[in-house]
Amino acid sequence: MLFIQYPKCSTCQKAKKWLDAHNISYTDRHIVEDHPSYDELKQWQEASGLPLRKFFNTSGLLYKDMQLKDKLPAMSEEEQLKLLASNGMLVKRPLVVDGDLVLIGFKEAEWEERLLDRTRV
Repeated sequence: MLFIQYPKCSTCQKAKKWLDAHNISYTDRHIVEDHPSYDELKQWQEASGLPLRKFFNTSGLLYKDMQLKDKLPAMSEEEQLKLLASNGMLVKRPLVVDGDLVLIGFKEAEWEERLLDRTRV
């Protein structure tokens, strides 16, 4: 299981504590130092079944500075993926990837439902 996060993000810190409290093993990846590639994002978006806009960190300063709220609707999916892959701070976090399971953001109830069943032996 891959846990992609930004260490200074309080939501990421809560998610990491939750994973540790539930004894779920993961590989930790710093979203800025090793940001997701175009191919990874494309694969994860397809596996998640979610619209690509859900992968954007809409509360981030970079998203706001770039005025992406207004620009994204006019961009193609390929342009959006290239933009996401260009800077880890544009990607919503934390991100959990485990095979065909992709979770974006930390919603404890969703994580309990989708991760705990998966990790029980």
